[in-house]
Amino acid sequence: MPAKEVSRDDAAAILRRGHDEVARLVARLTEASAARPGLGGGDWSAKDLLGHLTSWEEHALAALDAWSRGRAAPIDQALRRDGLDAVNLAEVRSKQALPYEQIRGDFEAVHASLLLRIGAMTDAAWAAPPTPRHRRSLGARLGNLLIGASGPFGHADSHLADLRELVKRQADQEGREPRSWKKRSR
Repeated sequence: MPAKEVSRDDAAAILRRGHDEVARLVARLTEASAARPGLGGGDWSAKDLLGHLTSWEEHALAALDAWSRGRAAPIDQALRRDGLDAVNLAEVRSKQALPYEQIRGDFEAVHASLLLRIGAMTDAAWAAPPTPRHRRSLGARLGNLLIGASGPFGHADSHLADLRELVKRQADQEGREPRSWKKRSR
């Protein structure tokens, strides 16, 4: 499904909003809770989700690099060869053994790099096709890589309901309120 056109500023705002909400929710979990499976009733943990979201932003950065050299985005080739589910599974597995603090650090660093790259682009580059072979704009292509249920650049938003439920369920299992939900006394 083609992504609708989104301005650079709107793309950055959508990415930032989704990222910040994921970070806020994950901060409510202990490290042990973040590593416990159960996201969306499946095998992923909140830590796996951070790795998954980071992987897709890494794919976006790699696409920008490839397009700047007139080449196809590596993720396009992987998706054609392996399919979305296999790509997602491989990416999650590749990050599962990494320490939680590294996953959190990469989640922040890669996101910051992507926002810097988007911010450094001109409006003309954003509106033009990324290579002569493409018909759609760079912004539309990038938005399609990071698409979610809410639209272009909304990938993180697609996981928020499951993450909210996981945070609540794990807090209930531990017999406590989620960390940032506790009322603070003055």
